Amino acid sequence: MTDPRSAPLPVVAVHGVGCHDPRRTPAEVCAAYSADWARDLAAGLGTDPDRFDVAMAYYAPHLTRRQAAQGDDGDDGDDGDDGDDDWQDPLEARLYADWLAELGAPAAVAQGALTLPLRHTAGWVAEKFSLNGRLTRLFVRVFFREVAAYLRTPDGPARTNAREEVASRIRDHRPTVVVAHSLGTVVTYEALHAHPELKVELLVTLGSPLALPGAVFERLLPGPLADRGTRPPNVARWVNIADPGDPVAIPPLLARAFDGIALDLTDTIHSGFGFHYARNYLRCPGVAATLAPHLGQ
Repeated sequence: MTDPRSAPLPVVAVHGVGCHDPRRTPAEVCAAYSADWARDLAAGLGTDPDRFDVAMAYYAPHLTRRQAAQGDDGDDGDDGDDGDDDWQDPLEARLYADWLAELGAPAAVAQGALTLPLRHTAGWVAEKFSLNGRLTRLFVRVFFREVAAYLRTPDGPARTNAREEVASRIRDHRPTVVVAHSLGTVVTYEALHAHPELKVELLVTLGSPLALPGAVFERLLPGPLADRGTRPPNVARWVNIADPGDPVAIPPLLARAFDGIALDLTDTIHSGFGFHYARNYLRCPGVAATLAPHLGQ
């Protein structure tokens, strides 16, 4: 660990799904998200945002449907509800079915995800987690669209470009800490493995689906060995935090599937649908306790 200093703590932030904003330039989006994450991290610690020097790795534009070679329906991958209740992409449907099965959905519900309109199966998720049905369908649509865009092929342009975006930001910013959320944990995991020359003192993963069987875990690069993933060797310390009610972080304890995790924590960050929002994770006690030593607190 570096000695705590008065200088701002350099952090690379890696966002999750639903962050593509085509109305602004990438530089504008990065600046806005960097400020937001610094403010949220500071709020959790009760300190000033200036204590953090946050640089956002903005990979979302690489996962839009057109850039992922899925543009036959004219959808540009924005986060709005396109009104289509059927899965147009077989991979999205397959990943969604794997997720439902891991959540414990009845076989008819999980397999129905491959053929039935989304509203017929998302209702089970909404009921299980006491969520609004429309918000659940919108979240599922956005999440599995971007996950499929990233994982579609091992060396496809979307996956390669997203991974290199994260690696480039780490290389340029030279952070002490990398904080990754949701799908961003998958991109970061692969980027760090792909670039052993990058050195990171602390990796914090939040609401991570890295261990999700079928949909994510077996598709990782590098692939699991003897059913185990491993901490990137260029990461000195890895801390994982998941809300126990977060349906994206399935299973919530990554150490069940990965070696080299120093702390694997569950932390209730919010009731209701807020259990997966980056803002709530960044402000949670687990993140504050993890970062405090790096700020001399």
